[in-house]
Amino acid sequence: MNTYRSYLSSQNSEVKEDLLRLIRAQSPSHNKLLVDQCGDLLKEIFHNRLNGKWNYKTFEQQETGNHFSFELEDGNNKPRILFLSHFDTVWDVDAIPLVEKENDIYGPGVFDMKAGLLSSIWAVRALQSELDELPFTPVYLFTADEEIGSKTSRTIIEQVAETCDAVLVMEPPVFGSNALKTERKGVGRYTLKVQGISAHAGNHHEDGVSAILELSRQIIELEKLTDYEKETTLNVGVIKGGTSSNVISAVAEAEIDFRVTSYEEAEKIIHTLENLKPFNNAAVLSISGELNRPPLEKTEANALLYQHAVAAGERVGISIEEAKAGGGSDGNFTSALGIPTLDGLGIPGDGPHAIHEHIHFDHFSERCALISEICLEVGTKEAK
Repeated sequence: MNTYRSYLSSQNSEVKEDLLRLIRAQSPSHNKLLVDQCGDLLKEIFHNRLNGKWNYKTFEQQETGNHFSFELEDGNNKPRILFLSHFDTVWDVDAIPLVEKENDIYGPGVFDMKAGLLSSIWAVRALQSELDELPFTPVYLFTADEEIGSKTSRTIIEQVAETCDAVLVMEPPVFGSNALKTERKGVGRYTLKVQGISAHAGNHHEDGVSAILELSRQIIELEKLTDYEKETTLNVGVIKGGTSSNVISAVAEAEIDFRVTSYEEAEKIIHTLENLKPFNNAAVLSISGELNRPPLEKTEANALLYQHAVAAGERVGISIEEAKAGGGSDGNFTSALGIPTLDGLGIPGDGPHAIHEHIHFDHFSERCALISEICLEVGTKEAK
């Protein structure tokens, strides 16, 4: 058996103890107090498991949890590998229980992505158990607002990533499989508002300009931007408008989500959204939003990093596959900067954002050993 896989298997009880503690430290994205408490526990686990002198930096936030980073102090010029993780979750307090069932562990955030986060720590722990000196410099960035758009962490992620040679995103693999994510869709979020003219629906119907009618006509056209062959989707997920059934609506709005696989397609959608014209010239349109996450495309640099993972998998004794993902992650930001990025390196399981969220804990040691071997592969190949 692979050396690191064997070591990690021998540490199963300690790994599980860390994982259960992290799951119990519930961390809903909007609850700063709880997210920061989870962050404190994460720091404790980090210091308990890893040797060496680590430079620590905290990025304090007012509304979201604090983000923080660790970097192993190393005077040598080695390849720098960033382990990118978030520790906030989509779950309200006590929304779903923590349950152990045979080889699976269920609980809030276990799949997305506390197990993957933990595996990045134990992967380096495994390497330190065997090597006198690492052939790379590990850099960790733990963020606290990924599930709500990474608004406060994006700039930090980009600044830290620009100092690194490769980024390993510890998000879970494609659910229901072990596949790594080598492509992710870009995500755009826009709000379309319509200003009409109110009037009495019975006495002065002809004097009104219905914002709801105008919005409805816009939605029908916008939905036509969905193109399954190009893997482009646009969804109007929320609409609001009107005050009463007997009043012509003066205001209405829609929240728009679009997903694209390329910048070219993103630019096309954005151009359309930002140049909408009213069907009724008496109505006024206003549109606001942005490309929240650029697409993670299969660049040459990303493809090479994936090949390192394939080679690492052979040494661990597992077959590595790749897949596309419809959702975005913080890896979208780092890939857009041109930094080699590989996503989906967490622990296999299922149920992201669902009540059956779980991981297959019996896969932890092999997947964690894969991270160790990828680091060695990158460290030795990039150093040449």
